[in-house]
Amino acid sequence: MVDLRNGSTVTEFILVGFEQSSSSTRALLFALFLALYSLAMAMNGLIIFITWTDPRLNSPMYFFLGHLSFLDVCFITTTIPQMLIHLVVKNHTVSFASCLTQMYLVFGVGVAECILLAFMAYDRYVAICHPLSYAHIMSRQVCVRLVSTAWFFGLINGILLDYMTFRGPFCRDNHIENFFCEAPIVIALSCGDPQFSLKMIFADAIVVLLSPMVLIVISYARILASILGRTSSSGRGKTFSTCASHLTVVIFFYTSAMFSYMNPRSTHGPDKDKPFSLLYTIITPMCNPIIYSFRNKEMKGAMVRALGRTSLAQAESI
Repeated sequence: MVDLRNGSTVTEFILVGFEQSSSSTRALLFALFLALYSLAMAMNGLIIFITWTDPRLNSPMYFFLGHLSFLDVCFITTTIPQMLIHLVVKNHTVSFASCLTQMYLVFGVGVAECILLAFMAYDRYVAICHPLSYAHIMSRQVCVRLVSTAWFFGLINGILLDYMTFRGPFCRDNHIENFFCEAPIVIALSCGDPQFSLKMIFADAIVVLLSPMVLIVISYARILASILGRTSSSGRGKTFSTCASHLTVVIFFYTSAMFSYMNPRSTHGPDKDKPFSLLYTIITPMCNPIIYSFRNKEMKGAMVRALGRTSLAQAESI
């Protein structure tokens, strides 16, 4: 049956995912990923709640952290629930439109997170290197504009990458060797020459991933120079602790994303793609709130206060 809207004979895709695994393995994976997804949603949801309601966290750093957690919630929700369903049902088909929409959301939210991580590094630079001007430089209006910029470029970039992925006809195999619609794998299924689309996505990845990375490197290079110039060892330790959480998140996210979108397809395969896909679609969003919470006394205190208020409210309602 020919779909005239996209000029191809493929109207749906089949997400292979973990289809080749035994039923017992799929059951174990379902339990594991459901636990990880639940933990990620709970932790990120708690961070969103406390950064938006606790007056003691009324600073640009926590404003950005709240939006990072919101992006993580959006990111994992676009892929993991579908994967969980496919682990327990035999029908792994997704429509052409569903695949396109999922890819757009993954691209849009992923790019927005890349840019937001760069803005968070800049925020740390201003706070450490220009503390007296910090409140003026990183005002509420500036923070809102930076977050809006991240979302804007993410959503616009998603349109471009979606177009480059689905511009050619699809009339070959419709089996996607992953648990979600990932662009390089989908492009490889196109009937036409996929090289142009792959090169465009590679070029886009260079801009989207390396440009924020440059800002991150410059920010932390200046932070390091400022830290080493201080005489107080306690001040150095506190500053290093503040920056370590953000750097850890950056390394997790950028490593997996760069492998997926900046490597030649000849070096890829299902055994290599799935682990990295899992890393940046569920492991990183789950680790982000844990990393920030365990290394930040203010976050720990806010979580204890939030959980304490919840327990008190439950006790009063009984």
